[in-house]
Amino acid sequence: MQAIRLNRLAYFSAVAETGSFTKAAERLGITKAVVSQQVSRLEEELQTSLLVRTTRRVEPTEAGRLLHARCVMIFGAVEDAISEIAQINSEPTGTLRIAAPSDYGAATIAPLIAAFTRKYPACNVELRLSDTKVDLIADHFDLSIRVGWLDDSSYQARRIGSFRQLLVASPELPQAGTAIVPEDLVSLPFIANASLKEPLVWRFTKNDFDPTTVRLRQSILTNSTPAAMAATLAGGGISVLPDFLAADHLQANRLVQLLPAWDLPAGGIYAVYPAARFRPPKVIAFVAMLSQHQQSNRSIAPPL
Repeated sequence: MQAIRLNRLAYFSAVAETGSFTKAAERLGITKAVVSQQVSRLEEELQTSLLVRTTRRVEPTEAGRLLHARCVMIFGAVEDAISEIAQINSEPTGTLRIAAPSDYGAATIAPLIAAFTRKYPACNVELRLSDTKVDLIADHFDLSIRVGWLDDSSYQARRIGSFRQLLVASPELPQAGTAIVPEDLVSLPFIANASLKEPLVWRFTKNDFDPTTVRLRQSILTNSTPAAMAATLAGGGISVLPDFLAADHLQANRLVQLLPAWDLPAGGIYAVYPAARFRPPKVIAFVAMLSQHQQSNRSIAPPL
């Protein structure tokens, strides 16, 4: 079968929707003869009658109705793509409202917002830092940045990066250096994060060894990751911290990583949106900037 040109589908759809070759030609800005000729060629190529011509009106056949339904989907998708591209190319304006967790928000989102508003001066940003989930629709947020593991929801999400969880301690906690395997950790004081589902239970893996799960002994409990890091820096115990908070302290020897040959579950960094067909330019531009930032940091980050 010869390739069917999309313009013939457009001519056919116009006839099916208007019920007239004359009206279809007026809509398309071409002659009636061209429309009739192209639709006839389409029927020849498909070897099927698509339209029933009467003295009053042109009606689609059963095959014509099926084809028209597909054409509506095809041309709708094309229009959506054009609209999305137009929005991407538009300059971000207005207020961008973002919700983010306090640790990642302060360490990454706040500095990035400064760069964003410098690049797009017609756009301003409101940032809410909270370790509890927000209602994007009720609270009128454009997007939320979530770190960790997503629960099922009615929102749309895009994974833009990942992070490692690191077991760390202050060099001022000498007993931490005695840990050789995960089971050795149960005797050490542990600074737990109450925002996690199971703040005392941790699963370690190493190469091809079977995973090892241990329950640690709580010495300090806080619902704030920055607070857990501050207590760890002060020598209050061992703790598990995300790499985006711990990296600078590890490189400056203010923290040391324990059991570096063992891995803890890695987490994701997500942009979460209310369900919608299109994203405003301000949202598209900010998520693109954040995604590029994450990729750049991963490509240049030294091993810990």
